[in-house]
Amino acid sequence: MKKDKPSFKYDWFALGDFNGFFGLAFDNMTNLSFLAGILIFAFGFPADIVYKRMFPGTAIGVLFGDLVYTWMAFRLAKRTGNAKVTAMPLGLDAPSTIGVALAVLGPAFLAMKQAGMPVEQAGMMTWYIGMATMIFIGIFKLVFSFFGGWVQKVVPQAGLLGSLAGIGLALIGFIPLVDVFGTPIVGMIALGLIFYTLVAGIRLPKHVPGVLASIVVGTGLYYLLAPHGWAGMDYAPIHAQLHFGFPWPTLDFLQGLKPALKYLPIALPFGLLTVIGGINVTESARVAGDDYNTRDILLTEAVATLIAGVCGGVAQSTPYIGQPAYKAMGSRAGYTLMTGLFIGLGGILGYVGWMVEIIPRAVIAPILIFVGIDIMVQAFLACPRRHAPAVALAYFPTLARLLQIKASNPAWVSIDTFNKLMVEHGRALPEMLVTVALGNGFILTGMLWGAFLAQLIDRKLRSASTYLWILAAFTFVGIVHSANPDGSMYWPWTLSYPANQVPYQFAAGYAALAIMFFALSFHKGHREPAAPGH
Repeated sequence: MKKDKPSFKYDWFALGDFNGFFGLAFDNMTNLSFLAGILIFAFGFPADIVYKRMFPGTAIGVLFGDLVYTWMAFRLAKRTGNAKVTAMPLGLDAPSTIGVALAVLGPAFLAMKQAGMPVEQAGMMTWYIGMATMIFIGIFKLVFSFFGGWVQKVVPQAGLLGSLAGIGLALIGFIPLVDVFGTPIVGMIALGLIFYTLVAGIRLPKHVPGVLASIVVGTGLYYLLAPHGWAGMDYAPIHAQLHFGFPWPTLDFLQGLKPALKYLPIALPFGLLTVIGGINVTESARVAGDDYNTRDILLTEAVATLIAGVCGGVAQSTPYIGQPAYKAMGSRAGYTLMTGLFIGLGGILGYVGWMVEIIPRAVIAPILIFVGIDIMVQAFLACPRRHAPAVALAYFPTLARLLQIKASNPAWVSIDTFNKLMVEHGRALPEMLVTVALGNGFILTGMLWGAFLAQLIDRKLRSASTYLWILAAFTFVGIVHSANPDGSMYWPWTLSYPANQVPYQFAAGYAALAIMFFALSFHKGHREPAAPGH
């Protein structure tokens, strides 16, 4: 008599799914925050249209994509007999969310206003153009999804993973780093908790998920410090509200088809970027142990973008780069299911827009920095050692792209312009000033940052604190992070406003982080074995 094979059980939900959920969900919210900030604060776009029409349709694309990717994880686990398959993360594409807002939606809105169209009417017409742009991008991705597997076979890993590492460095890593140091005390504490739990693999007391702790502690700290001027420049109280809007499918995008045509040379390369990115992340997941079908991954993101466009969305969906990072967190398929439902329902019920308004970007940014670091590490470790120069070379085009984005961002043109426009969540330190300060003393900064993180990874918390105190002292007098364009040293009380905020707030941020790690050194978590994947 033939014995029945034991039924396979996929461990689709694990404790790591909570970390993965908070990471992926707030990664999506970061992009929504960028979208709202650029349109509303930089271009004066009507907030109601952003929150009640653009957000719900955009979120429904994320819901569809994450549900399909969750199902794919179950299918792959059953096919391979691997009970620890990690679902492919899907969310809003950061480069194109920023790029379409800056290069398509914002300019279209301003052009119509300058032509004499009322603000509300110009906003609605811009929304139609955004929807039509998503339809064009979705069709483009649908066609090109059938060629993804072929590209994956003929392009060396160094090209596939190196291009992702460049994105990890410049767009996913550096832009959020500026947000962290724009609100230094809050941002550095949030970043420190991400490093502590996800990079060093040390558990927090009571097994509190690191991403959740980072967001709760960072947000609480912001609202405690901001009214007293210690969380940026000038504090502006937040008057957040729920923005309900159901993403009904509509043919309104037809009104935007003709005007959207002139933006196709800008928009379609973003579609190609996510196709290539989808190929790369599928390769990245394969290297990490989960061999998804490239065509299925690409088709899903194409259909998700089309659904978003038809329902009012203006930002495209894409498989996220950091699948191995979520795997290292111990995530399975629960995190994509929870994220899809959270973002999808949040866009409809309005709580996503409400959270975007109340959570400072400096608190969300560390999640992206972690993902960026993990991408860069994997690119070097997965490729043959002899291909390391090729991986490094692939970084440079994305650095150029970063400069292009910054040069085209009206909020980056000057400190005065920044102060007038970027008022969300109170004012952070001006972006140009933060960027200059981060670059000054870069060799010594890099050495001390590397030493601090190495000590943390080795679980030498008090040694890590020592390096942070050195950074605080050096920052206070301008040895590193000088607020002067020429990088010269100073006594901080001799500087004028807002430059004088850099030595005080940067140094306070390093000091707060040093105190936190010294306090955590008394908890037994750092004496336990590292979490899997570390």
